Amino acid sequence: MENVILFDLDGTLIDSTDAIVSTFHHSFEVMNYQYTGNDEDIKSLIGYPLEIMYMELGIEKELAWDYVAAYKQRYKQISTKKTLLLENAKEALEKASKFARLSVVTTKTGAYTIPLLEHFDILKYFEVITGREHVENPKPHPEPILKTLNQMNIKKGSNVWMVGDTHLDLISANGAEINCVGVLCGYGKEEDLRELTNFVTSNSLAAVELIQKYTLKT
Repeated sequence: MENVILFDLDGTLIDSTDAIVSTFHHSFEVMNYQYTGNDEDIKSLIGYPLEIMYMELGIEKELAWDYVAAYKQRYKQISTKKTLLLENAKEALEKASKFARLSVVTTKTGAYTIPLLEHFDILKYFEVITGREHVENPKPHPEPILKTLNQMNIKKGSNVWMVGDTHLDLISANGAEINCVGVLCGYGKEEDLRELTNFVTSNSLAAVELIQKYTLKT
């Protein structure tokens, strides 16, 4: 049986909190918007597509993409400088690559994901990078996962897992009818994750070790 592990990015493999939050504030300044929320409001939305985040933060729908454009202009300049690889993430990928095929499924734009993966020297572990621009319906819809598996030519009956830090990842996995592990190193709340999966671990390395043990039993 073929083993496949799909990884979310933000909060699962990398800590991009500083990059994201500071860029949101920059975009508000560029667009002359008086933001009355706080950093926690922004952090609570990480994992959603940018346009959804802006609308949840009070931006009108018809203006959201203007804010996204302002965001992207700065983010591409500072993303690698203000993003950290989470502890044990590289070890997790090294271990996972020895028994499974790996890909990334993220709501971050793929065009910005690849430079980050290259920066941390982990792009080599992944077959497919599915980002926001590659799908019509982002997570929590199952489309990103199903499209990734299709690109990988994964057959039904394979042992497929999604590893992610928010309910969006797990809902997407459940919709795609694959296994999933929630990790507590990111932005999701433990109680939310436990409502959607029986498997919750501290980080991606622990998730990979859990998956490896599970595959040995089957």
